[in-house]
Amino acid sequence: MSEHVHEEHSHGQEEKQEHAHGIIDPTLTSGKGLEAVKWSSIILFLGAFIQLVVVLLSGSVSLLTDTIHNFGDAATAIPLGVAFLIGRRKPTKTFTYGYGKVEDIAGIIIIVFMLTSALIALYASFQRILHPQIVTHLWIVVFASLVGFTINEGAAIFRIRVGKQINSQALIADGYHARTDGWSSLAVLVGAVGVSLGFHLADPLVGILIAVVILKTTWESAKEVFTRALDGIDPKVIEEIKHVASHVNGVDEVTETRVRWIGHSIHAELNVAVEPTLTVEKGHEIANEISHDLLHELPYLSNASIHVDPLHSSGEKHHVFTTQ
Repeated sequence: MSEHVHEEHSHGQEEKQEHAHGIIDPTLTSGKGLEAVKWSSIILFLGAFIQLVVVLLSGSVSLLTDTIHNFGDAATAIPLGVAFLIGRRKPTKTFTYGYGKVEDIAGIIIIVFMLTSALIALYASFQRILHPQIVTHLWIVVFASLVGFTINEGAAIFRIRVGKQINSQALIADGYHARTDGWSSLAVLVGAVGVSLGFHLADPLVGILIAVVILKTTWESAKEVFTRALDGIDPKVIEEIKHVASHVNGVDEVTETRVRWIGHSIHAELNVAVEPTLTVEKGHEIANEISHDLLHELPYLSNASIHVDPLHSSGEKHHVFTTQ
């Protein structure tokens, strides 16, 4: 008969203190995430407002496209902020894993924001081609372009850095979104130069180019966000977990490994095979050691459930109930 030993880093206060360096505190990471979202969004809102004033003065559709996207980027603070706040709640009897998955929902909402802004930008640009309009105050358009680039690149650096620190795919995706906006802002400058040289279609054509870039970034970000939402994991993480567990004394084989992200941390489940003559106490010790080593080696691992099975009867296929 197989023996199932479930080991988690939180099974005792003493164990928590011993392995604190291997645990990411959700309250701490959510606090960092909220700060990143708050300050970068305030800057983006201010920059987008400046651009909007210039749009009203100049009539530049490429700058309008960039402004729409910047307002949309700043607005992503709402789903991200809500996700980080909800993620700080403790697990309940209904949500036994906590609320970390809310962040995946926020990531999906951000993708929708990005797609919507791209479509609006495309529509406005094509309308300007069909109904041409002279762009004025070109020097102010150039200034607004540089303002847009500066604020977006600043927001991107801030969000990506904090996102990587707390392993928030939603925040990282939002950071790359802001970076794309920055390059899009510079494209507005190119459009202004084209108009100044007499090529009036340069303005709406740049608007279309910006929209295409936004669509490309949306696609790339969507792949990352949906991979995590569907419990996708980097295969290298699986291999690292297997490597660590297989080198624990007494482990003959690692037969099953399942890993998923929940918010900012990893949850892992392993089936390991040991000699069937071992006692329950010895199996428990081996599971303890596996959990200990994994918490040391994987900084974002918060939970490891170790199933200890006898050799030649390890793995979920041996625990499936079948009717005769």
